[in-house]
Amino acid sequence: MANKYINLYMNNPTADNTDGTQVSTDDTETSPIAVTLDASKNEVKYIKCAIRCNSGYKTSGNVTLSFVGNNKAKWALSDDSGYTNDNIATKGTFSDTLTITNEITDKNKIFWVKATSSSDEEPQNDKSTNIELKATIMAVE
Repeated sequence: MANKYINLYMNNPTADNTDGTQVSTDDTETSPIAVTLDASKNEVKYIKCAIRCNSGYKTSGNVTLSFVGNNKAKWALSDDSGYTNDNIATKGTFSDTLTITNEITDKNKIFWVKATSSSDEEPQNDKSTNIELKATIMAVE
């Protein structure tokens, strides 16, 4: 189920566009941000994502993204400073919280998600971590 005001998108969304696959928002896991990692290699993967409001809405003030759940320490966020899949690992600055100060409209605002594994992990299908989004939404006048 979609949020009627603002949503997250994955599968290589394009900046200032309306593409990408909407991330599920109601814990149904129909379209989660998911990644397969080889823990024996302490593997890290990066996922290009976007945030955008539905048509007719925009944000007012800062938007904050963070992770909640049992394994939130294995996830991190970065803004998009012109990064690509080829350079995000060396140029991206990742944190447990991302604050977006620019207004979010009905066009994609790109950000990056980093998923990590560690060799002390057991194989698992972990669904315990979610992205929490805090924003004030207003109608476009």
